[in-house]
Amino acid sequence: MKSHFFAYISRMRFIQRWALMRNTAPENVQEHSHQVAVLAHALAVIRNEKFGGRLDPGAVAVAALYHDASEILTGDMPTPIKYDNPAIRNAYKDVEAVAEGKLLHMLPPELQGVYGPILTQSDPEVRQVVKAADKLSAYIKCIEELKAGNNEFRQAAGQTRKALEGYELPEVTYFLETFMDSFSLTLDELQ
Repeated sequence: MKSHFFAYISRMRFIQRWALMRNTAPENVQEHSHQVAVLAHALAVIRNEKFGGRLDPGAVAVAALYHDASEILTGDMPTPIKYDNPAIRNAYKDVEAVAEGKLLHMLPPELQGVYGPILTQSDPEVRQVVKAADKLSAYIKCIEELKAGNNEFRQAAGQTRKALEGYELPEVTYFLETFMDSFSLTLDELQ
């Protein structure tokens, strides 16, 4: 059996994010997924080392790498539309589930058991950390755009920060307090 799964995955770089907003630095789903994987791994490590968690940081990072894989087939729906009302949100979740299933069935049967839980994020604790990392990535994007003088992201930054604080996850609070200010600095200021 020939499989198109990894050829589709490599196309994540063609799906642009933040389509409704003017960007100083365009971002694609592949770049975003890498950043979310780094952040999710960090959140899992922080949860384990600082707060007594028992997450597998590697499993969390892998789930984050594939968290937006369905967008290869669906495109990136802008947040203001995707979350505008429950009917749209639920319909889009159904569309994502169909796309995840289609991607999964592109794999040879002997690999589907491994990739199924990754594509669907079936572990609720992993899903929670990946979602928090995804929101952190969005907040970092907002901060970087504001640093570049793009006020288009001002309201999104405030809403995203509020959402992060609303998670009430100690590892997210720790990350915000320990690492977040650095994203507002220039390269020279980081030294």
